[in-house]
Amino acid sequence: MINVLIVDDQHLVRAGVRMLCESTEGIAVAGEAAGGAEAVRLAEHVQPDVVLMDLHMPGMDGITATREILRVRPATRVVVLTTFDDDDRLYPALDAGACGFLAKDVPPSTLVDAIRRAVAGESPYSPTVLHRVVTRAASAWGGEGRRRRGTIRFTEREQEVLRHVAAGLSNGEIADRMHIGITTVKTHVSNLMTKTDSPNRVRLAVLAIQEGVADS
Repeated sequence: MINVLIVDDQHLVRAGVRMLCESTEGIAVAGEAAGGAEAVRLAEHVQPDVVLMDLHMPGMDGITATREILRVRPATRVVVLTTFDDDDRLYPALDAGACGFLAKDVPPSTLVDAIRRAVAGESPYSPTVLHRVVTRAASAWGGEGRRRRGTIRFTEREQEVLRHVAAGLSNGEIADRMHIGITTVKTHVSNLMTKTDSPNRVRLAVLAIQEGVADS
């Protein structure tokens, strides 16, 4: 059973997400919080597998709450639920340790899939949100936004995997596109992270653009 903590200052949003989770086999709601400080206290008490985190909340915001939750429970996976006016907070949330970002208007099936992917160690992103994060991060990650293209040598297969990662595809979707096993995809992604010193898939996506492997 996947235990989920829902964090959002809007009661209607929390109620909708709760209804979706409770109607889905294998997912249970461990608790709800209307603010960041409450979320940190609850996370320590209910020990959720996944936290669905709003960013813009009164008091402690979602970025600080994410950092504090992961400080106490590093195994917890935090997936941000974002709106289009949260752009300035997306990169800081990633830096705080969030593993994925979803737009609040995603279909219910996408949210359920994201919860399961997060628990499986993947980084779920709405393609539109990923594009926004990557576009900002490509020029914001230290001096790396000015990296000269072609400074890292990739095999053709690695370039193909990188392009799909930059497009926001899951490991399963990449496996289907490339007609290879999902375990093989996971190995490629893991090897790419090691080769490029990238801690997550967003960093890989940024690097794919910087190196000219994918389009911005």
